Amino acid sequence: MPAPRKVNEDAFISDESDVDHVSSGSSDDIDDEPVLSVKARGKRKADNDDDKRFIVETSFDAYFMQSSARAQTSSNVFSSLVEPLSAEEYSQAMSEFMPSIPPWASVLLTSDDAREAAFTRMMRELHEGFNILCYGFGSKRQLLNRFAMERCAKAGYTVVVNGFQTSFTLKELFDSIERVPGLDTHQLTSNTAEGQAKRVGTYFSTTKRHLFLIIHNIDGPVVRTARVKSVLASLAICPRIHIVASIDHVNAPLLWSSAEASTRKADADMLTARGFNWLWHDFTTLSPYDVELSHANRGSISGAHARGKRAEAIAAAAIVMTEIAAIHILASVTEKAKRLFAMIARRQLESIHDASDGDGNTDLQRFAVGYDVLFKSARDQFIATNDTSLRSLLGEFRDHGLVLSAQTGPAGEELWIPLRKERLSNVLKTIPAE
Repeated sequence: MPAPRKVNEDAFISDESDVDHVSSGSSDDIDDEPVLSVKARGKRKADNDDDKRFIVETSFDAYFMQSSARAQTSSNVFSSLVEPLSAEEYSQAMSEFMPSIPPWASVLLTSDDAREAAFTRMMRELHEGFNILCYGFGSKRQLLNRFAMERCAKAGYTVVVNGFQTSFTLKELFDSIERVPGLDTHQLTSNTAEGQAKRVGTYFSTTKRHLFLIIHNIDGPVVRTARVKSVLASLAICPRIHIVASIDHVNAPLLWSSAEASTRKADADMLTARGFNWLWHDFTTLSPYDVELSHANRGSISGAHARGKRAEAIAAAAIVMTEIAAIHILASVTEKAKRLFAMIARRQLESIHDASDGDGNTDLQRFAVGYDVLFKSARDQFIATNDTSLRSLLGEFRDHGLVLSAQTGPAGEELWIPLRKERLSNVLKTIPAE
């Protein structure tokens, strides 16, 4: 029987070995579990990658993986690249583009006889104790304004309410009504809108004068709130207060209950009753909703149907500074504030003039002035001696949107005026020279 051969233990260990023995100097480590080397780990990883190639991603997994991915949106929106047109510029452009009488215009706009007949019928119904609600496709603003000037203004006091504007408030409504001579002789029991409505109703119930309220889009986001609707209902119940309103929303009739829509003025108690007693008139004009949609977000279809705070945010973002608004703001501030505005305006116009493209109508922020530079110039010209006084002067402009600001870094700030080059030059001319 041959003798067993001696196995060389060193044959198990080589530089090319896939296993490394880790020893602590004692014989007990011989039975320890071997530790994989880097090469072995790489080989096992490659094997796992090969296994993954056999896993097929189903359409179900692909759908949820794609839907869970973060959407990539661009910040280069159209409203920030191009400044909107002012009311004067828009009217001039539309008058040159569109014919005076489009072929699809309604008979109420083209026929004087049809329009006069409709106006006569409306006045008779108003004096009979009804209020009128105009519906139909197309803007009814132009037609109702004409009715207010040609008929209502000759029969009593007339107030036009633009319900499509999200900046509308009851305070503005009653400020206009308070201009009626003799109204201030009646006692005001409360400064709230309900107290003012009570005083207005009491005054017109004791006099032979009439008040006509022309409300554009009574179904607007602000006018259709519960409080505004309640105040208008308390005014509409007065026999000598007449409301002519327009609606455009398909669900607008749901705003009023059957009792509110049919309560007659003659049968109601002014102190407790609420109601409108509507009569419906078809005012289909086929005119574009240009003015009504001027405050909506044109970049989103849902902008015109947003509700609550979202609608207020959209409207705030859509506010456009005009020359007239800027002149009114400057007329109510101090002389130092006017000098500060003039200084910012001159620097902005100089930056626009020095620009290579020479166009000051887009991206006005690139012509902004730094806050540190503005503070140094204001201090040199004795407009503001410290940071507190400068920020106090800027606060009036910031609150009205006449001066905008943006952070450029942890401690940097830049300011600019959101007016086009031509508009800013015209506003600057109204400020007396130093």
